[in-house]
Formats: sequence, structure tokens, C-alpha cells
Amino acid sequence: MEPRERLIVPLDVSTLAEAERLVTDLTQHAGLFKVGLQLFHSEGPEVIEMVKRLSGAPFYDSKFLDIPNTVAGAAAAVTRLGLKMFNVHAMGGKAMMAAAREAAECTAAAMGLPRPLVLGVTVVTSMDENTLLEECGVGRPLEDQVLHLASMAQQAGLDGVVASALETPAIKEECGDSFIVVCPGIRPIGTSEDDQARTVTPRLAREAGADYIVVGRPITSADDPAKAAQRIVEELGNV
Repeated sequence: MEPRERLIVPLDVSTLAEAERLVTDLTQHAGLFKVGLQLFHSEGPEVIEMVKRLSGAPFYDSKFLDIPNTVAGAAAAVTRLGLKMFNVHAMGGKAMMAAAREAAECTAAAMGLPRPLVLGVTVVTSMDENTLLEECGVGRPLEDQVLHLASMAQQAGLDGVVASALETPAIKEECGDSFIVVCPGIRPIGTSEDDQARTVTPRLAREAGADYIVVGRPITSADDPAKAAQRIVEELGNV
């Protein structure tokens, strides 16, 4: 995979026009564009169509979490949009994740589309071990919880997980090199951590085994987003 293909840029804006400007400016420097809840609920599926038209690689950061039947229906619906990948919360359990994977596969086959990659969200990078214990009541150490969820996602047939690069080496050892890890919480040296608690530089994330990295504000809030993205791609290329 080329370094550029490993970079995911989130479109964390509210309007289609803002998102289109970002995709137009960055499509030569990023492999995928992540559509999150803010943008999707503001503009709807038209945003996915725009990303497909301009770059061909939309990632819907859906984070589905519900009963298996409901998530299966949602997975089928977003598969019809022609996504590259989407995700579900691994905390929804093995049956829910398996239902999402099966619905995506059946829907893609029926429509003659490539099946989107289905990923499980483990522990979001804004959380630390104290938050996991004190607020969520999870008694496992953070890395153990991530590994538990990653293993469950693999057993459910998912293609990989969303996890911090800090846990990526352990995930690869537990689940194998072919199990995809998408790493948010990436911050180049000299940039703000913002609301992230577990951050890693692009180079260290790739060295840890990250298949894809998600870099948002250090690119989208930069004076020259294209130049910021290119620097990150060059950093990935030096690993």
C-alpha cells in the first residue's frame, strides 16, 4: 500500500460545501475521507456521493451500537451507498458485529458492489484508563480491554478495528498482521493534542503496525491543509 493510501482525513465540518472544498484540496494527498456523524446528519447520503465522485474512497464513521437486527439493517443501508469502510462499536457484542458483517456481505453481493470493510471500534482515543474504570465501570486495564474487544471483533468476522497505535502492536500479535488496525489520535510533533488522551505521531503509528492513520485538525485547521497532509504522507513514506 502506498503511504498516501494509509492517510484518512476526517471531514469534521457541517456543510457539504465545506466538505467538498476539503476533499478537492486533499484528494491528491489522502487515501480516504471519513464522514462522521456531524456531517452525515447535516447533509445526508449526498456527502458520500460527493466523496465517491471526487476521491472514490468514503469511510463512514457510523459507530453503530444497537440490537443485532437493527444494526444489520443499518449496515445493509450504508453498504448500498458504496462505501470503502464503516464501523460498529465492538461493545455491542459478537452477535451484533457478526450481523453487521453478514448484512454488508449479502447486500454487496446482491448489488454487485465490493463489500465494504467492517471495523469494530474498541476504546476511543479520548479515553484513558481512569475514565474507563471510573466512568464506564470497566475493571480491565485499558490495553486488556482493547485486546478483548479486538479478539471478539475478529471472531465475529470483522476485518479489523479502530484503536490507538499504543495498542496496535499487541493487537497485531493477538489477531495477526492481516487484521486491519485504523488508528485515530494521531498528532504530528509540535501540534496540539486537543481532546485526545492517547496520541502518537504518524511515524510511530506506522512503526507500531497501523494500517491506516486518521489525522484531522492538524491537517484541516492548518494554514495550508494540502502541505500539512503531504508532510504526513512523506513521514509515512520514511518508515
